[in-house]
Amino acid sequence: MNMSFDPFGDFDRLTSQLSSRSTRLMPVDLFREGDRYVLAADLPGIDPGSVDVDLDGHMLTIRAERTPASHDGAKWLARERAYGSYVRQFSLGDGIDTEGISAHYDNGVLSVVIPVSERARPRKIDILDNKTEQTSISA
Repeated sequence: MNMSFDPFGDFDRLTSQLSSRSTRLMPVDLFREGDRYVLAADLPGIDPGSVDVDLDGHMLTIRAERTPASHDGAKWLARERAYGSYVRQFSLGDGIDTEGISAHYDNGVLSVVIPVSERARPRKIDILDNKTEQTSISA
């Protein structure tokens, strides 16, 4: 009887079993562009109808669901694409215009645009000197 031990194969099976019960990875990019932040989340193969973006106070939550395609009677040779729930949460600061947040889904990428509130934007402050002449400085 020829038995071989493959520790990496066992590790892969254990990881696969654990990951099938946990939240899937949703990689994101987050950057500031002028007076707004842009969050781009990779959600390839996700039905746009399953994507949900919620704001509760300062907590932004993105949820999505990927369901496996039904292939009755198929004999799987490899099944590496993850299915199930995807969830990410982001804590937003005070300088955000929460009413102006928007989102769109295109080619497997969810883009969430988060505008900076008017009061958090840089502005000029007028300074009066002793002679009541006005001078502007940037703040």
